[in-house]
Amino acid sequence: MWITSSPTTALTPTAVALGNFDGIHLGHRQVITPVLDNDGDSRATVVTFNPHPKEFFTGEPRSLLTPQEEKVLYLEEIGVEQLVLLPFNRELASLTPQQFVEEILVNQLQARQVSVGADFCFGCKRTGTAEDLQAIAATFGIGVSIVPLLRFQGTRISSSAIREALLSGALQTANRMLGRPYRLIGQVVKGQQIGRTIGFPTANLQLLDDKFVPRQGVYGVRVSGIGSDPILGVMNIGNRPTVNGLSQTIEVHLLDWSGDLYGKTLIVELEEFIRPEQKFDSLEALKAQINSDCETARTTLTAIS
Repeated sequence: MWITSSPTTALTPTAVALGNFDGIHLGHRQVITPVLDNDGDSRATVVTFNPHPKEFFTGEPRSLLTPQEEKVLYLEEIGVEQLVLLPFNRELASLTPQQFVEEILVNQLQARQVSVGADFCFGCKRTGTAEDLQAIAATFGIGVSIVPLLRFQGTRISSSAIREALLSGALQTANRMLGRPYRLIGQVVKGQQIGRTIGFPTANLQLLDDKFVPRQGVYGVRVSGIGSDPILGVMNIGNRPTVNGLSQTIEVHLLDWSGDLYGKTLIVELEEFIRPEQKFDSLEALKAQINSDCETARTTLTAIS
């Protein structure tokens, strides 16, 4: 997939899906699908903004469901040919809706077709709506598909709703909205190695700085990046209060597997939220609970495999 941070170096002509697309959830995929089904003479292109507009205006770093490296993997999987990361700056933010269509979509991207969600807004102070985009683009002979919002159990599927579900421990809801298990991808680094002293060695994961981390607690997970098949495991996100941990760690214990993982990159798919993090009176009590967590994960993950 061709990736560029300048629309002037994009491969043209294009069929454009336009939006922020953090998460590449089921609603996003509905927006992207029309450009995958174009007539074949246009590049199936996702156009998004970097940094996220909210990060630009607030000046505060924003954690992402899918940081750029992860977003690229998902877009390639569904058949997107090109990702254009529009630099979101004062110049772009000041464009009127008419100017955005003319300068970005027509002159630079040579768009033949555009797809957006029904709630899409663009242009200076978000004054342009999806219907405005459709009307302006029509004057240049560009068709615009406005994709209806997708809902799950009465709630609009959105990146914000998925974040809320992950923070509350409603992992199944988040995964249903995503259309897949939520992933944490990270490199195994050296930790305090306390787990191995009680019979449960763990891989300590270092994530990308801008990766969104869900609720602290214990999860049943599937881990890829070691062999040909995923391995079942138990993951803890938290401060390890029983051993007086001072900072949050993400540790994975693999079931029925042993070996050296240092330096490897693991892909951890979160399948089940087992329990919140808690403090135990002793290492023996912690060990007993981890053993119970492992059996819960083994039973649950085997049932849904």
